[in-house]
Amino acid sequence: MLAKHITTVLFDLDGTLLPMDQMGFTKTYFGLLVQKAAPFGLKPQPTIDAVWAGTKAMVKNDGSAPNDRRFWDTFCPLVGVEESVLRPVFDKFYAEEFHGARSACGENPCAAQAVRGLKAQGYDVVLATNPIFPLVGVRTRLSWVGLAPEDFSLVTTYENSRFCKPNPAYFQEIVEKLGKAPQECLMVGNDGVEDTAAAQVGLSLYLATDCLENGDKVDLSQFPHGSFQDFLTYSGAAG
Repeated sequence: MLAKHITTVLFDLDGTLLPMDQMGFTKTYFGLLVQKAAPFGLKPQPTIDAVWAGTKAMVKNDGSAPNDRRFWDTFCPLVGVEESVLRPVFDKFYAEEFHGARSACGENPCAAQAVRGLKAQGYDVVLATNPIFPLVGVRTRLSWVGLAPEDFSLVTTYENSRFCKPNPAYFQEIVEKLGKAPQECLMVGNDGVEDTAAAQVGLSLYLATDCLENGDKVDLSQFPHGSFQDFLTYSGAAG
């Protein structure tokens, strides 16, 4: 069981609830996206470069505008097409063709069990996925593990967030929205940099090691860690 002071559990999505090889997923995702963008005159490599530039703008967001504004204000001048034209196209892509990227992801039958098991125990459950995608894209990826945005008290998306991981302000924004103290919250993630930033604002942490990302060689011994299956036992969500 979790410590008595924990009332809220935050889950990362990519590599945590949803197993994936990040490089393989990104390659598949971009391959599908450039096909969707081609009829609008967007060339593959400039489109990919512009997406990365927009993503960088979101990661560096100082909080003065939502992440979606950072993305589109960066992306559109680079590709030379108006947001009013492209944004509906991208949203349709994330609802439809984006499902093709599921082939680059694994299965995790424990994901829904963890979320629903914790909710049944009375915990608030949050999807703390890095908010660089629209809600429609998050919904699509959640569906691959049998979940939906409605299963969570809060889902971070590029529309409703002003910071990104690994900025600790991202986690501070979440706890403020929830009206929680950081000490009430546990972050479950897989990234030694992005998710451990939660500890900087006082959240507890559990690192799932199935798809561990730890290029900076952060010392994981300071945090509880193990497989996602292990987390079910750790949290009491196994039933």
